[in-house]
Amino acid sequence: MPRIKTIEPEMAGGRLKEIYDDLLEKRGKIAAVHQIQSLRPESIRQHMDLYMEVMFSRSELSRAEREMIAVVVSSANQCPYCIAHHGEALNHYWKNPKKVENLAADFLSLALNPREMAMCRFAKLLTLNPGAHEEHDHTAMLRKAGLSDEAILDVVLVIAYFNFVNRIVLSLGVELEDGGGAGFKY
Repeated sequence: MPRIKTIEPEMAGGRLKEIYDDLLEKRGKIAAVHQIQSLRPESIRQHMDLYMEVMFSRSELSRAEREMIAVVVSSANQCPYCIAHHGEALNHYWKNPKKVENLAADFLSLALNPREMAMCRFAKLLTLNPGAHEEHDHTAMLRKAGLSDEAILDVVLVIAYFNFVNRIVLSLGVELEDGGGAGFKY
């Protein structure tokens, strides 16, 4: 149950209604993570712009790699909402729900390629121990796996974005929608 007041789509007016209508048109549904921001409609718009830039812009990272990172970060943060949504999105690419489930439970148990494993290790480390990066260059593991500086930046942006969203979801009591992430356009 949300810990703050939210405005339901049928009660929305003005700018919030415009934003909700746009989300319905583009994504098929209004995610609870967006509705929790309904008291500040422009934050929804800015949130979506950031999401689209981080997850869909041109990058050396594939969409599957970005979703994989999202699941690892969300798992490290114990955020069931984002694990469900982005696990479902990842499964569009992996087509293996058990592998996605195992990624969330313990990515070290999977036979990931060296590039994927480096990204997962880095994602968990940056999520759980951000201060460790001041004392040691953990980007070296990504370079060793063949990632360019641009790709490393994209990995960090995905990690940072999901830490941001996980904290919104967890602190404000965002609950998974009926049907989980089903019906959303990723």
